[in-house]
Amino acid sequence: MPKLKTHKGAAKRFKKTATGKIKRHKANLRHILTSKAKKRKKRLGASTLVSDGDYKKAARMIPYA
Repeated sequence: MPKLKTHKGAAKRFKKTATGKIKRHKANLRHILTSKAKKRKKRLGASTLVSDGDYKKAARMIPYA
């Protein structure tokens, strides 16, 4: 089998944890922050895991991470 290329855009957005799960950051924290609640912005700043439905797709894009 040939080597797989890493999707460089995905490599910048996703990281694998030690147990093999994939971490991601949440959206909606770039602009128009004055109209968002402090609590909401704090939650959006935290990282989360890729959902089960998207895991396979994300894992295929970062095969060696």
